[in-house]
Amino acid sequence: MVLWEYMTTPLMVHNSTAILNNWGSDGWELVQVTQGPEGGPVAWFKRQKQAD
Repeated sequence: MVLWEYMTTPLMVHNSTAILNNWGSDGWELVQVTQGPEGGPVAWFKRQKQAD
């Protein structure tokens, strides 16, 4: 069975590409972008959980 871990981070509109590339280089896959509680975009990521 594949296990996943998840992470969210706010996106700054003027720097979103750099933020997405940074998390992607660490193995995180962008799943969705939603509106956060304060109105700004929030990125949701997942990656396969490493064995302990």
